[in-house]
Amino acid sequence: MRWWSKLLLHPTMSDIPREIVAEFLSRVPAQPLLRLRCVSKSWREIIDSPDFIKLHLNRALQTNSDRKLILRSTFVYVADFDELEQTNTAVYTALDLPYKRSAFGTDILGSCHGLLCLDTTGDEDRMVLWNPTTHKYHRFPFPEFENLGESAICIWCLVFGFGYDKVSDDYKVLRIFQSHECQSEAKVYSLKLNSWRKIPCFPYCLKYKRANGVLVAGALHWAVCRTPQLYMENLIGAFDLGTEEYRLVPEPNYSEGALYVTVGVLGESLCVVCNYYDSSYVDIWVMKSYGVKESWTKLFTVTESDLSGKPLEFVTPLAFSKSGREVFTVVNGKQPLWYDIEQRKIRDSAFRIDSVPAIMVHQMCFGSLVRIDGGVGRVVDVTEGEGSGGSNGRNHKKRDEFLSEGFRLIL
Repeated sequence: MRWWSKLLLHPTMSDIPREIVAEFLSRVPAQPLLRLRCVSKSWREIIDSPDFIKLHLNRALQTNSDRKLILRSTFVYVADFDELEQTNTAVYTALDLPYKRSAFGTDILGSCHGLLCLDTTGDEDRMVLWNPTTHKYHRFPFPEFENLGESAICIWCLVFGFGYDKVSDDYKVLRIFQSHECQSEAKVYSLKLNSWRKIPCFPYCLKYKRANGVLVAGALHWAVCRTPQLYMENLIGAFDLGTEEYRLVPEPNYSEGALYVTVGVLGESLCVVCNYYDSSYVDIWVMKSYGVKESWTKLFTVTESDLSGKPLEFVTPLAFSKSGREVFTVVNGKQPLWYDIEQRKIRDSAFRIDSVPAIMVHQMCFGSLVRIDGGVGRVVDVTEGEGSGGSNGRNHKKRDEFLSEGFRLIL
């Protein structure tokens, strides 16, 4: 029995003042909180209040708790990351997406405050903001391309970014198109206004076709260079969600040699993964103080010898352990493992994932009660027809036994 379940059974629970109940409830994971709304009218009012939702979210962010590991292959799965850390076992279950799955699958464009930004690659309203905990979602149209001229036939790079603008208390989606010549068009979507608008062009050349923006410190980040002729540059370009201005963020002092550099987030810090073309190792750097070049620190290095001589193609660091001593990392898109920072080695582990594609995309997400139905746009409860829970959903064909039961990952 969970600790909070035991407290619920305490005979004096109903006599506790409202503010203390709110403080207690803010420590309960988001999914059980939805069930606790049925305890009483007063509890439901507390849990549904905007102030409590912010309190609950801030506590999860500060304590690094109620973390979810999202995995995308043909379908989208979720696992409890905190349980994985405690038991070295994660049970992935298939998420019931709030729309009919496209033949082209689903792209996860970003995650923020427990919300996922999805591209369903389906009809006109293909963009979706979704809270997988509350099952609320908001659909909005894919933005049209404007005034591209001849470059419209040579779209080389199309990327997105998703995050929260604390200045205007708004969630925003950024879409950037670039041609081979780095001609670009940028548009930003505001959830508050429920509309897209054009903004100044992205002033740098994006290095990778499908690398979506990494959210850190209220800004979205990409690996960039100044011009196509300077492709070997490894700079970090950023878009500030509050000021809606572009800038360069200082990069680490990389070791000499040609690099394949990707940008990520680890904890609340910007990180950079450096692959060396002529070497069999990968460096992971972390910017401990955002915007301060001197704060870049080489956190750890993964080598082929760490993998018992297996090929090392790329590394994706995802999250710190609760203690901060270890980093949960995925190697080559398919091998999850823990790296012990203090002992400078991979924790001995074995894993098994059955009946799923060899390459998977992993992403971290928090469980939250954040609402996207604040009077804007089209917001739908998945129990109301369009998802798997409504009458239309009941008519959908059942998934096979594997998808219904999910699968297990053992570290």
